[in-house]
Amino acid sequence: MKLAKTYGYLKKDLDIIEKSINEVIQAEHAVLRKASTALLKAGGKRIRPVFVLLSGQIGTLNMDKIKTVAVSLELIHMATLVHDDVIDDADLRRGMPTIRQQYDNRVAMYTGDYILARALENITTIYEARVHHILSRTIVQVVVGEIEQIKDKYNWDQTLRDYLRRIKRKTALLLAASCKLGAIVSDVDDNDAHRLYLYGYYIGMSYQIIDDILDFTSSAKELGKPAGNDLLQGNVTLPVLWAMRNKSFEELIKDMFKTPENVTESDITYLISELKNTGAIEASYKLSDLYLKKALKELEPLSNSRAKQTLKEIAHYIGKRRS
Repeated sequence: MKLAKTYGYLKKDLDIIEKSINEVIQAEHAVLRKASTALLKAGGKRIRPVFVLLSGQIGTLNMDKIKTVAVSLELIHMATLVHDDVIDDADLRRGMPTIRQQYDNRVAMYTGDYILARALENITTIYEARVHHILSRTIVQVVVGEIEQIKDKYNWDQTLRDYLRRIKRKTALLLAASCKLGAIVSDVDDNDAHRLYLYGYYIGMSYQIIDDILDFTSSAKELGKPAGNDLLQGNVTLPVLWAMRNKSFEELIKDMFKTPENVTESDITYLISELKNTGAIEASYKLSDLYLKKALKELEPLSNSRAKQTLKEIAHYIGKRRS
C-alpha cells in the first residue's frame, strides 16, 4: 500500500492546497515561473501539508488558515530541495532533472530564494505571533543543519550524536513544525499541540533514517537517483556510521575516499555490498523503530478521531517502508 492511500480521504482538501501552492509560486519572470512550476510538477508526498491538515482536524478546522500554513511549509521544503541539489551537484530528483541541471547553479539558488520568499510572504496573513516565531526559528535550524552537513562531508570521525542532530535540523523540525502550526491555527489545547509537535519530530527522525537506509538498499529507479549517491557525495549517514564499527569496513572506506574525486559508481556498489555484511542496515532499522514507538506514544492521550487514526497509520507505514 502506498503512503497516499492512508490519507486518501483528504484528497479534496489536499487538491485545494496543491492548487494554492501553484498559484503562490507563479512569478512574473519567465525563468523563475518555469523553474518553480517544474519543481512542483515533479511531485512529492506532500507529507507536510498532510500533517498540517491532520493536526488541524484534532481541533476546530479553519481551512483558510490550514491552507495558508500548509502552503508555506511545503514551499519552504521545496526551497531546501533546490538548495540541496546545488550543494550536492545533483542532476536528478525523483527521476527528473533538477533545476540546477536544467539551468545552472545561480538560477537554482535564486529559484530557491524566490520560493522561500513567497512562503514567508504567504504566511503573513496569519496574525498569530507564535506561528511566526516557530516558523522563523525552524528555518534558522534548517539552515544550520545544511551548513553542518556541508562541514561534515567526508568526515568519517563524526559521532552518532552529530548525525542525529543533523537530521533533526534537516528533516524532523520542519515536520514537527507542520504538526504544531496546524494545531495552533485550529485552537488545539497547548498540551495536545506539544504532543503533536513531538509526534512530528519523532516521525521525521524515523523517516530520515529510513531514507538514509534506502540509499543503500533501493535501486536507482526506485530512488530516482543513483544508489549510494549520499555516500558518493560524502554524506556520512547512519548505516555508514554503524558499518564503520567494523574495523575492516572502516579501513576500506577511509582508504577508498582518500581521493574522493576518483571514487567511481562501481566502487560505491562494492562498498554497499560490504556495508550490508556488517549488520548496519538492521541496526539502523532498529533505531528508526525506536523513534516510531515514541511517535505513537505521543498520540495515545489524544481523543480518538479519524485524524488520530490516520496519524497512527502513517507511522506504521513509515516503519514498514522498504522502498
